[in-house]
Parts: sequence; structure tokens; C-alpha cells
Amino acid sequence: MREHGLEGVRRGSRQRTTTPDETAPRPPDLVNRRFVADRPDRLWLADITYVRTWEGWVYVAFMLDAFSRRIVGWQLADHLRTDLPLDALEMALWQRRRDGQPQAGGLIHHSDRGCQYTSFRYVSRLADVGVMASVGSVADSYDNAMAEALNGTFKAELIYRRTWRTRDQVEYAIVEWIGWYNHRRLHSAIDDVPPAECEATYYRSINTPASTGAR
Repeated sequence: MREHGLEGVRRGSRQRTTTPDETAPRPPDLVNRRFVADRPDRLWLADITYVRTWEGWVYVAFMLDAFSRRIVGWQLADHLRTDLPLDALEMALWQRRRDGQPQAGGLIHHSDRGCQYTSFRYVSRLADVGVMASVGSVADSYDNAMAEALNGTFKAELIYRRTWRTRDQVEYAIVEWIGWYNHRRLHSAIDDVPPAECEATYYRSINTPASTGAR
């Protein structure tokens, strides 16, 4: 890397965005730090991170598919209310329907124990669409490590590399980065292909004549 003038980006410290609600019922941990899936829409990982701008904080909710590493839903806001991650969930559901791949049965939604994710509105919406809620323990990033890793990648590759003046500026940049991340960025965990290509390969494999039993 030095010979070619390349330098790796460094990840910075993380601000606390998770506030557990000690009074809310807590779903069980169905993942137990095993962030693996045998197909898309088997395990979605959710988390919230933040960006500082001259106009104030911007909070970003991501929804990540564990199989393909694809960001299937996201939302930005200037608050940390339940509406923020709930809108990211709705985007993920909408995008899958738009692509003709509605989430299949048996989908697990895993998050930390932040009050947004354990709120009545959020848990009820998961139940309405047949998604199983799963949460990790309090103040333990390992229990949502894959989502935390996405936040770190997002900060290192985009946010820490410039100063953000307005919320609109950072919003445009994030949407552009997500498009690049999903369709062009190579991931070693999925054989060095982009997430969209990983999913396309999977769906081709299950729709070939050999897989359907056709002769």
C-alpha cells in the first residue's frame, strides 16, 4: 500500500445512541452472536449511528441483511424517536416487495436493546409482518457486532473524511454511498463481490432448471 501511495482509513470513537428501556418487555436473543444466514431475508440486523453537521446531529438507522451484507433499509432524522428505525424497517419491507422478493417466513430481526427497538410500536410492527424480534444484551457491542461493523465502515469510508455543513449535504452523500456500497463495493465475506451481485447469484441458483427439478 505504501508503494502505491495508499493509506487505510482509521475508525474513530463512537457516541452513545442506545438507551435501554428497563421497563419494556425484552425479546430473547435468537442470534447468540451467530451472524450467519443461508439465504437473503433470514436475518436482518438493525442499528442507529450519528453524524455531526454544522446544523446539528443527524441520526442514521440502518437495516442490514446478514446473508448478502446488503443495506436493505435506512432512514435519517434529527431525532432518536421510534419513527427513525421504524421508517428504516418500512423501507426494507417495501424494497423487498418492489424487487419481487418479499421477505420470507422465518425472518429474524436482531438489534440492541435500545428503547426504540423494544418500544411497543416497533415490536408490534414486527409481529404484524411475521418477523421474529431478537435483541442482544445491554452495553455489549459483540451482541450486535455485524451492525456495529457496518457503522464503523460507514464512518471510516464516508463520514470521517470530510466536514459536513448541512443536513441536506450529508443526506445526499449517504444515499450515494449506500448505492455504491450495495452495488459496487467488494466484500471479502461474500467472495469479493458486491451485496447486490451476491443476492442475484443466489436467486439464479435457486431458479435454474437443475434446482427446480425441470428436465
